[in-house]
Amino acid sequence: MLGSALAREADWSQCPGCGAMLYRKRLERNLKVCPDCGNHHRLTAEERVGQLFDESSVEVLDLPARSADVLGFVDSVPYPQRLSRARDATGMSEAVLVAAGTIEGSRVIAAVMDFRFLGGSLGAAVGELITLAAERALQERIPLLIVAASGGARMQEGPIALMQMAKTSQALGRLDEAGVLTISLITDPTFGGVAASFATLCDVVIAEPHARLGFAGRRVIEQTIRQQLPEDFQTAEFLLDHGLIDAIRPRSGLRGTLGRLLSMPGGAEIAAGPVDEVSAAVVRDHHDLPDRDVWEQVRAARELGRPTTLDYLARAFTDFEELRGDRLGGDCGAIVGGPARFRGVPVMVVGHQRGRTAAELPERNYGMPSPHGYRKAARLVRLAAKLGLPVITFVDTPGAHPGVEAEESGQAVAIAESIRLLAGIPVPVVAVITGEGGSGGALALAVADEVLICSNGIYSVISPEGCAAILWNDPSMAPAAAAALRVDAKQLLHLGIVDGVIPEPDGGNKADHGAAADRVSAALSGALRRLSALDAAELVARRRARFRSYGAAN
Repeated sequence: MLGSALAREADWSQCPGCGAMLYRKRLERNLKVCPDCGNHHRLTAEERVGQLFDESSVEVLDLPARSADVLGFVDSVPYPQRLSRARDATGMSEAVLVAAGTIEGSRVIAAVMDFRFLGGSLGAAVGELITLAAERALQERIPLLIVAASGGARMQEGPIALMQMAKTSQALGRLDEAGVLTISLITDPTFGGVAASFATLCDVVIAEPHARLGFAGRRVIEQTIRQQLPEDFQTAEFLLDHGLIDAIRPRSGLRGTLGRLLSMPGGAEIAAGPVDEVSAAVVRDHHDLPDRDVWEQVRAARELGRPTTLDYLARAFTDFEELRGDRLGGDCGAIVGGPARFRGVPVMVVGHQRGRTAAELPERNYGMPSPHGYRKAARLVRLAAKLGLPVITFVDTPGAHPGVEAEESGQAVAIAESIRLLAGIPVPVVAVITGEGGSGGALALAVADEVLICSNGIYSVISPEGCAAILWNDPSMAPAAAAALRVDAKQLLHLGIVDGVIPEPDGGNKADHGAAADRVSAALSGALRRLSALDAAELVARRRARFRSYGAAN
């Protein structure tokens, strides 16, 4: 009787999130996620590898790293005794399992932490294993995945544990220099020295829902500063809102997301489209464009029905993974971006996002980015340069956000840094002005090797209304200001500000998003094929010469 009762008990598990009793086999089929409340139960390192890696691809790496009692540390028990108990309880020699294999066909080295082993604490052996995994990834030139789970540094190893933060950060730095992709998966909990080193230094940081990440734990903070903390403090959702992680993915979506990200580094060539498609996609001579009322073009550029960056991503690209946040404390919905595939080739896409509905417009700040948005864009551009990905930008903004908070956060500095960064990155850059190109807020994403504009687009140093208010002190003069500023596509092509005009379908791009995406896609294909033939030094030299020439004496 007792044996059968114990067996029945072993078949059930209580959810720590909602307290429900869950049939263990059902829980395991659901990847150890509670089907009632969605709580992501902790996984062992072995379980994590089994869930993420392709079946039969895993090779567990036996790397030389083992903890030692360098301090002769004793609390309630001697440190060697704690280590022995942890090894017996987990079957692991330390708190990290290092494996090589594939995730959805892409090779990867993974360092997977296991919280069961002394709370995943960062000691010498953990730091050594993370470093050895990074060095193996560097040697093979394949991405590194780190799955973090830790309560912090291992106190029993004192300053030796502290030094692991520098050691592992240095190892990640070498991967940056070599152009090797790094991804961090944050699981609950990830704190202290791990959070303040390798867990947050990766190119892409993804978290499971409600996973906690921070330097000091909630209880320590509350006891130290006597401050009431928000209910969601340090959760993945809090971190995403504050621009500190790129994305939250449920366990069921992790393999797909990781597979898409891991497949991004590459150097494939853009597939050639039909000759007539490419040649008809862009008008290069301003004489071939009709004369139009400039004010009508301004109004057309601002129409809410025109395709947005996300619309173009949905129609002309595949495998887009949106990455969020500037990693400095903020995010901005007026700029979206991330890696995607264009005609099968990995690229980095960054663009303004105005929104379209009454609810979305204020959420996207009417397409006017804050400094957080420009710093997010700069972060993605740097990642593109590291991985050798062409950059495609979509420009559609009335201008950068002019509010007090934006100025306090360094709006001018953020825009200036974005302009300088784009001027010097060693990969092809193509900008498409899809609607309104407003002042420096537009230029921050339009310093490119080739600048294209949709035929109803505009590009100006100031809005016509602003110009009319300053020079005429009369808002009704906005149409005259628009004509005087030469903001329309034909004049911009004539002045050499843009390299080509993408004709819009009858009724404009708002009337046929599919046709608009097809035309933009054909134009991008031609531009990227031409630019991909140039080496990095020539790209940068030509781009700098282009912008050096504006206003130079003949």
